[in-house]
Parts: sequence; structure tokens; C-alpha cells
Amino acid sequence: MTDPTLSHALTVDWTEAGLPRRAYWPAPLGKPPGRIAVCDDTLGADAAYRLASQGTAILWRGDFHQARQMLPALARRMDRKSGKGAAAPAGADGAAERFHRHRMKQAQRSDTLNRLLVEIGPGMKLDLNRAPDVAEACRAALGEVPQPFLLPLRALQGYIGAYEWFKKGVKVPGLAHNIHVPHGVYSPVRGEYLALLWEAPLPSDRLAFDIGTGSGVIAAVLAQRGVRKIIATDVSERALACARDNMRRLGFSQAVALQHADLFPEGRSPLIVCNPPWIPAKPTTPIEHAIYDPGNRMLLGFLQGLPRHLEPGGEAWLILSDLAERLGLRAETFLPDAIAQAGLRVLGKLETRPLHPKARDAGDPLHDARSGEITRLWRLGLPDAPQ
Repeated sequence: MTDPTLSHALTVDWTEAGLPRRAYWPAPLGKPPGRIAVCDDTLGADAAYRLASQGTAILWRGDFHQARQMLPALARRMDRKSGKGAAAPAGADGAAERFHRHRMKQAQRSDTLNRLLVEIGPGMKLDLNRAPDVAEACRAALGEVPQPFLLPLRALQGYIGAYEWFKKGVKVPGLAHNIHVPHGVYSPVRGEYLALLWEAPLPSDRLAFDIGTGSGVIAAVLAQRGVRKIIATDVSERALACARDNMRRLGFSQAVALQHADLFPEGRSPLIVCNPPWIPAKPTTPIEHAIYDPGNRMLLGFLQGLPRHLEPGGEAWLILSDLAERLGLRAETFLPDAIAQAGLRVLGKLETRPLHPKARDAGDPLHDARSGEITRLWRLGLPDAPQ
């Protein structure tokens, strides 16, 4: 599966061995570096950190494994300088403060570490000593691209890891085959919420809308439960291609129709399901759009659109974590008020606790909020719906 990610690629210029050089820069990675120093294995970690912290990108021409070791060495120096583990204030305001400080620190950390660059040459080859074959991983993440191009080593490592996960797939209990998710599409690795989909009583097996389908996992669960027709929407063509591939693999292509749409398709349905991003904050990378929902845009758009798209007597299933409330980013009354303001009523709720490792990691800066997190499936109906 490919995606023309670099069809509008940027370019980056530098001087090497006294000669001007130019290469492409993947547009999803943001602004290309302004200054580049060409370095090899003779560069020490202290010198590399000074360059990176001053805004100079390092184009690595040395050994690949040495470059990999350079990244944690840079990270250790950043942690020492920032005073990792400093105490943070407690309480609701403290939690929000910790969250914003944590995100800022993550962004600064990524910005510095992403200054260690490699060049991908003709044939998607990484021409470094002891370098792995990265061609298929790069093609899976970026499609066929102009060459040569530069990218951060951390991004390349992400492509390689995502490609291995894509090939392996994610096991979803109840489905005959794994869900395969490429780079750039949110993976259902945190699958505890899927158990709620199996548990909730179906109001109808005739039709369902899956809003923001992503990998297609919710549509697949509904199809496996016997819903005869599912219309699944997404604004991302890459997500739709991923969902289409998963429906074909699972044998649900006839049952699931995929549409490019912002929220709802045309018409009404007796069942509408949505698992929107759960944190009202600004995403900084494309994949974060599955996690961060600025101003609760998708959440409110879903709730406010339900009266126009939900059949009388039908149900809308809203799957949402309360992590934002626990972080002080959303008032506890926000969601009940938004449901009421949309003219909807709560028919019932199902709950589950997180199973992911961060919920048990006492060293995580957001541990207090994560450890108490609850994900709920809200069963919503129109005012005349029976309880």
C-alpha cells in the first residue's frame, strides 16, 4: 500500500566537500533544517549535542549502528540538562500543568533528536556501513518518492518499526485475521475499548455508520457481529486505504462501504458508532490527529450531528476515555452538558479500565491521571427513544 506523501516534497540544501548539494525533504516532517553539518563517527556525543541544541542538523556519514547509539546519548544529555524527574504540582490544575509541560518537553526533545539525519539514495538505499535494507519500510510510509531525500534517523526508525508491525498485524479477539495498520494510521493496540463493542446490545443488524473508521477495526467488529451493512467514513485517504485492505482480508468488503467524509455520510442509520480523539489539544504530527481533537471539534460535531442522522429508536455509541477530565483539560460536566445540548439522552453506559503499560508506570509524568482512566461506551438516543 503506497501513498504519494512526497508529491509536494520540500527541498533542503547544504554544502559537502566544498560542493553544493540538494535533496528532497518529506513534507509531513515539517520545515526542513536551515543548517546542516556533515559528520561521521569521529563526532562525539557532547559535540553532537552542542550542534543539535544550537539548531544545526547533523547529516550522518558514518556507521549506522554508531548513529543509532548517538540518539540515546543525545537523549541522556537532554535529560540531564532539563532535570528529569523534577517535582510537579498536584491537583486538577497541577495535572493540566503537568500535561502541557510534558507535551512541551516532548516537542523540544523530538525537535532536538530529529536533527540527526540520514540520506536515502537511489533505490531507497541507506548508504551507510552496516545499514539495513530500508527500501520497503520507506515505500510503505512514503510511497514512491523523488530521490535522494533526507530524513531524521528517528523517523526512519519509526518507519522500520511501523512496517514490522504492519506485516505482523494486531490481534483483535473475535476477528478471524489480524488488523494490519501502516505508518500514519492509528493502530488499535490499546484494544480494551473493543470489548465494549462486543458487549453492547445491537439495536439493529440492518445498518450502521462507523464515523472516523481509521484502520476499520470498529466496522470489522460490527460486521463480525452480524450487521449486514456498515458505512465507514474517514477524512484520511490513507486510513480509508488501510480499512479497505483490512475489510478485504477479513472478507467484509461486501458488508462495509468506505466513504471519504468529514464525520457523517448521507442519510440516517439505526446505529452510529464513533471513537473520536480523546484529548482536546493541538496535534503536532499527522498520527496525533487520532489522539488530539482541538476544541473538541470532532466530539461536538458528532454529538450535534446525531439528531440529523440517527433513526428514531436507534442508538449512537460514543466511545471515549475520561483522561481529558482527569488531566483537567475538560470539565467533568462538559460531556453530559454537550449530550443534553445536542438534544440527546443517555440510554446506558459500559465501562472498561486501561490495560496499556503506561497505566501501571509510576514513573510516567501523567501516571496519576492514567492510572484512574476509564473508557466508556455511551449509549445515546433521541428524546423519543425507549430506555
